[in-house]
Amino acid sequence: MRYRAIRTQIAFLLLCVLLSTVAVAQDLASFEKHTTVKKLANGLTVVIYERPEAPVFSFFTHVDAGSVQDPMGKTGLAHMFEHMAFKGTDKIGTKDYNAERGALQKVEQAYAAYMRERDKTVGRDDQKVNQLEKAWKDAVIAANQYVKPNEFGEIVEREGGEGMNAFTSDDETGYHYSFPSNRLELWAYLESERFLHPVMRQFYDERNVVIEERRMRTDSRPIGRLVEQFIAAAFAAHPYHRPTIGWISDLNSFSATDAQHFFDSYYVPSNMVVTVVGDIKASEAMPIIEKYFGRLTSPPTPDERTTVEPPQNSERRVVLHEASQPFYVEGYHRPDYHDKDDAVYDAIADLMSEGRTSRLYRALVRDKKIASFSAGFSGFPGTKYPHLFAFYAVPLPGQTPQEVGDAIHAEIARIEKEDISDEELKMIKTRAKANLIRGLADNVGLALQLGIYQARYDDWRELFRTVDRIDKVTKADIRRVAKGTFVPINRTVGIIENAASASAAAPQGGQE
Repeated sequence: MRYRAIRTQIAFLLLCVLLSTVAVAQDLASFEKHTTVKKLANGLTVVIYERPEAPVFSFFTHVDAGSVQDPMGKTGLAHMFEHMAFKGTDKIGTKDYNAERGALQKVEQAYAAYMRERDKTVGRDDQKVNQLEKAWKDAVIAANQYVKPNEFGEIVEREGGEGMNAFTSDDETGYHYSFPSNRLELWAYLESERFLHPVMRQFYDERNVVIEERRMRTDSRPIGRLVEQFIAAAFAAHPYHRPTIGWISDLNSFSATDAQHFFDSYYVPSNMVVTVVGDIKASEAMPIIEKYFGRLTSPPTPDERTTVEPPQNSERRVVLHEASQPFYVEGYHRPDYHDKDDAVYDAIADLMSEGRTSRLYRALVRDKKIASFSAGFSGFPGTKYPHLFAFYAVPLPGQTPQEVGDAIHAEIARIEKEDISDEELKMIKTRAKANLIRGLADNVGLALQLGIYQARYDDWRELFRTVDRIDKVTKADIRRVAKGTFVPINRTVGIIENAASASAAAPQGGQE
């Protein structure tokens, strides 16, 4: 034990030395010298960071729309359009766009006719439904003959692009990959073109891919089902209760026309930030970016007001009985990222969960030996709106979810009643600086962080100011926020109980 403590102290001292030696190069003033921000005439914001360390650059396109913006009855549309953004344009991915456009119109007409008959509540003709379904699928086959599959991605790969990917969350959608520096204009053309002339080709084939993705990640996985039901229980009113991938009934209903309407509503320049990081000069790159991205038309910024989640006034519980590994999760409502105590929540997450010295790891895994892992984190399922601070644990064999839940509550009670130590507070603040430095190390990560902070705060500099805010957190702040947040009536609990164990523990029926 003494050796472990000495080793921890040495690691801490080395970390302090590392921070002191790189701080000059990584401070805000240094970044400002290399960063250029411009809002184009159409409202799109461009952030360029010059980093001439290698002849490559990375980009991140941030769209301020996620599953929260999915229309009622059409959950999963934000994620679905993310898939469609890789299908090409009216010039890429098609053998004959004029012919393909007419074929796609016939697909939508056939699908609308099929859906009208399929969804009738009175007087539905099943034979007619089958006929209309066949006509729609035949139209899909006819349209697919004009497709050049995966041409967009093949162009990127052929020209030296790497890491092409995207993500959809509750809060946003992002696109990113990297290119050699001499391909900047090609990138600007490709990236702007897919948002200037998107084509909903192979939409229903791709929808089947998403349906299968839902089956694999959610429907066939106990933890996937638990998390989905847990979030739905925690958020009764706010759209965070919708799964990003969508409810299966919506996935089986929405159309390519719906996806186009979603794109038209939310993929507007004022709702987008494009960040470019790497071996480029802003004076040369900005005119190229403006030339291509300036072509995007500028409809009004969408109204993103959402239903406000009312205060929770009683504990909510979701219990699944499964023949699987038991699991425990609980969440507490907290304000959004603009809240004055946002940094305090980050400090609590670090205290409870960061590494093998964290309180939950030491208590549940090392000392009590009742869990294989345990942690707490903020930002669930997003951060843009009021969300959850969550704790979870995976019980070891022979332990129950309730036992690990009780152990988590004991650790919560400690931070509510007792000040954390000087060393713990110092480590929290030191790690915040170290995490910032690590996040700036590669072009992709830096592009993503600058883009998100520019979108969220309208100022990328907030990325650095988050460390300053954590540096001002006090022991009293941690105790105050914990006491105000982690209360039973503000708690939602999700549990997976082993079905066999639960059955054995249940009282047996019989006559009295």
